[in-house]
Amino acid sequence: MALTGRLGLLAALGALVPIFLPSWWALAALWAALAAAVAADLALAGNVRALRFHRSGDARVRLGETASVTLIVENLGRRRVKARLRDVWPPSAAATPRATRVDVPAGERRRVEMTLAPTRRGDRAAVTVVVRSAGPLGLAARQLSRPAPWTVRVLPAFPSRRHLPAKLAKLRELTGNHVALIRGQGTEFDSLREYVDGDDVRSIDWRATARRADVVVRTWRPERDRRIYLVLDTGRTSAGRVGDIPRLDCSMDAAMLLGALASRAGDRVDLLAYDRRVRARVEGASRTDLLPSMVHAMAPLEPELIESDAAGMVSALMSRVRQRCLVVLLTELNTAAIEEGLLPLLPRLTARHLVMIAAVSDPRVGEMAAGRGDLAAVYDAAAAERARGERRRLTAELRSYGVEVVDAPPAEIAPALADAYLALKAAGRL
Repeated sequence: MALTGRLGLLAALGALVPIFLPSWWALAALWAALAAAVAADLALAGNVRALRFHRSGDARVRLGETASVTLIVENLGRRRVKARLRDVWPPSAAATPRATRVDVPAGERRRVEMTLAPTRRGDRAAVTVVVRSAGPLGLAARQLSRPAPWTVRVLPAFPSRRHLPAKLAKLRELTGNHVALIRGQGTEFDSLREYVDGDDVRSIDWRATARRADVVVRTWRPERDRRIYLVLDTGRTSAGRVGDIPRLDCSMDAAMLLGALASRAGDRVDLLAYDRRVRARVEGASRTDLLPSMVHAMAPLEPELIESDAAGMVSALMSRVRQRCLVVLLTELNTAAIEEGLLPLLPRLTARHLVMIAAVSDPRVGEMAAGRGDLAAVYDAAAAERARGERRRLTAELRSYGVEVVDAPPAEIAPALADAYLALKAAGRL
């Protein structure tokens, strides 16, 4: 049961009766009349307990897009129900409309369309449905809260997919499939052809040359069916926001672009999300299933406000990957976290695998370093320059271990990582 503001107003006016009629009997009669009116209103209001709720609609939506969910209201009672209905979702689901009016005759159904424009990744579940049916006098209403389960999984945004056609064109040129027939470098034998001026003499196939009258050289192409292992750091450093985007979301975008590109190149791509335990894992996915599998695995991930266990991550990686592969660690170049956690373990990791670290830099630091407007701006610039110097020093130290480092702002980290992968392919290092 719910009481309306109209009843409160009448009760307040009734409190003035003793001023004009100083009699307790008059006040008691007024309260009795209000109580009778409330009882009549409740008796004549629609029976909300006879309502049943069913749902249908979208179960998945990409971040930045909208989803449509239908709530079906069924009246199993004998009387018409006119009510105000509110479908309650978490604020991050951005569900509209917030409330609507329904008129459901006995034995019939009505549809209520909800539009969701989620502002965060993950699973967004409907909380409850609140229905309020007021009586004809508008003094009281029957109210019911009943769950109507439905979950919409909000998938990560993939803004860098606009770079995929250009990267695939570079890949086709690299592997020799472009119409210009440009041969890429590599270590996997492709074919034999006659020697021309400018060819590397180390590519001459002397046995084939001995069988022919002309000098013959071997052509090479980048290897296929190599393994790429993407590692997402979901520890505390991934919770930082660059602009209005969490670092973890930027890392996911870069991982998706690299995964799509590498799978097109014929390489095997796996994914591991780790902080102090495995949060998500994608292994053995086919080329067509890789991107959907990665998206669904990453969708519910949230940064954990704990320090990542670098030793546990390296152990988990070494136990899963026996042959040499490219390990791409998407993390933050945090001096304390890298030097105390990952740096002592790098010799063990680089002895078996090619390691690349991709980190998202904050453009605001560069803006602060250029500021000279007032005394506060000068202090900000000094702090920013110190931070940039620490970052450069850490990058140089990582490269001294043979680690490839990609450090770029949010809008550039995904294409920069893809370019670094293509450069390794072209150099024959992968």
